[in-house]
Parts: sequence; C-alpha cells; structure tokens
Amino acid sequence: MGKNKKTLIIQGSSKSDGNTNKMVRLLQKEVDADFLDLNTKNIGPFDYDFNNQHDDFMPIIKDIADNYGIIVFATPVYWYSMSGLMKNFFDRISDCLKIEKSTGRKLRGKSMALLICGSEETETPGFEIPFKLSAEYLGMNYLGYVHTWDTGEHISEEIILRVSQFAKKLKD
Repeated sequence: MGKNKKTLIIQGSSKSDGNTNKMVRLLQKEVDADFLDLNTKNIGPFDYDFNNQHDDFMPIIKDIADNYGIIVFATPVYWYSMSGLMKNFFDRISDCLKIEKSTGRKLRGKSMALLICGSEETETPGFEIPFKLSAEYLGMNYLGYVHTWDTGEHISEEIILRVSQFAKKLKD
C-alpha cells in the first residue's frame, strides 16, 4: 500500500474555480493527479457520537486509503489558517482513529503535501504546522509545501517555478 504513488489533490476552498484552483491546475500540468473538490461534498463536522456517518466523508477516506499514495491538500489562507472545509475534513480523520481504525491504519506510510494559496507573497507563519504534525501523528511522510498567492489574471514566473519545484518533490 505504501508503494502506491498515485496522487490525489484535495481542494478545500469555498470557491471551486477561484485562485486556489488556478494553482491546483498549474500543479496538475506537472503531476498526474486526480482531483477532489471538498466544496462539492457533504462532510459534516466531527462529533463524538458519530451521528454524521451517512455523509460523504467515509466513502471518500476509504477511497483515499485504498487507492492513493500521495495526498496533496490545497487550501486558501482564510484568517491565517486553512479553510473551514479543510479543517472539517481533517477533524473527521478522527473517525478513522475511533470507529474506522482499519482505514486509519491504511494511511500509514502514505505521503502528504500542501499547496497554499494566499492573497500575498508573504507566508503566514506556522501555516504548515497542523499538516506536518497530522502527517507525523498518522504515520505519513510529509513532503513539504508550496506557498502561492493570487496574482490576478497572470500567474507569475516565480509561482510557476515554485510549483514546478514542488512537483518534482512529489515525483521523487
């Protein structure tokens, strides 16, 4: 399972075709990756009584655990943190530690990376920490991150270069 190099990009933005998606498409030009838009899914928040087991989360996480070796989380910067959609998804991974442990175990040895899309070139200090620590906790390999930003209509050469270098890390 750990040898599977198939890549999935999970986008967690409130705008499916916004700036984060521009950066996702740029990455997809360099990396053969499937795509999942959390904005199109119904994923309830984590709750200790597990009342939301009939939403989209469990089929999605089982598919990820069974079919992908690399998961790239793509999120805009909302109030200096990951989007609410992305946070909700991460919180629900707790289901895999409590009631769906066999799926949680399958995440071990997989790789995780992060594509950040901010509104400016300056990075948000510590933004990657929840992703890096979650990867460590789950026994996943953290491959790092790329910080991008909204540049209007034209994507700058600097961002293109950053995303290209990031893509190389995912392919190694």
